[in-house]
Amino acid sequence: MLKHLRIAALASALAALQGCAGVALTAGGIAGGTGVEHTMNGISYKTFATPLANMRLATLKTLDKLDMKVTDDHQTEEGWQIEAAAHDRDIDITLESLTSRTTRMRVVVNKGEIFFKDASTSTEIILQTGETLAQQRQASR
Repeated sequence: MLKHLRIAALASALAALQGCAGVALTAGGIAGGTGVEHTMNGISYKTFATPLANMRLATLKTLDKLDMKVTDDHQTEEGWQIEAAAHDRDIDITLESLTSRTTRMRVVVNKGEIFFKDASTSTEIILQTGETLAQQRQASR
């Protein structure tokens, strides 16, 4: 009974947010347990409990696995900036060191024009990077 009420409440909340894709994506992502945050303009974020150096290597490995060509990779004051390309999309990844053991990943995927963001691709890059990190942890045990 309580489970049905929760589902009904979530469905009602999503219906009330009809037309507000950014908020609906956030609610859907949280409900799905992905842990990926989205802004209303299509930018995706996630903080990982991983040092910056490990995060950078996992990101580069993931981009290679996804057949996305790295076009730039340079250090910044906050961490690393990585740019890649996939077909008609430009990918901009910022890795920001929050502490010695946590790194925030921000991914923006532009399709063609600067105003069209591809949130599903940016989310997939984050999720696949998380998988790469998990595989690396498993291999090191």
